[in-house]
Amino acid sequence: MAGAGPIALSLLRIAAGAAYFSHGAQKLFGWFGGFGPDHGKAELMSKFGAAGVIEVVLGACLILGLFTRAAAFLASGEMAVAYFAVHIPMSGQVWWWANGGEMVMLFSFIWLMIAANGGGPWSLDAKLGGPARGT
Repeated sequence: MAGAGPIALSLLRIAAGAAYFSHGAQKLFGWFGGFGPDHGKAELMSKFGAAGVIEVVLGACLILGLFTRAAAFLASGEMAVAYFAVHIPMSGQVWWWANGGEMVMLFSFIWLMIAANGGGPWSLDAKLGGPARGT
């Protein structure tokens, strides 16, 4: 990537990571307005509790740019599973505009792009392991 591309990649990773983390924290801790209609927490041993753990742990890694490629790849997969296992069955519709899956679809592709390109120069991976790990 030339020009401001690497910095923009880092900024996208940090912003998307913060949004991803916040969704996990809603499910796991009841933060940011909580989870579900009662604004509480998801049961830890449920699919939403498991999603919360994944989103908090991987979200923190993605914000920091630590283990970025692996974290982004796993996060992309989790979002693909959410799309196909939650959004489509919940609505009976495959298209994101009909099943409310815009966010998980975008997260899945953002994380796939980050997995392919690394975390950029503003990442712990770049600081700890040089260009091969950070970009």
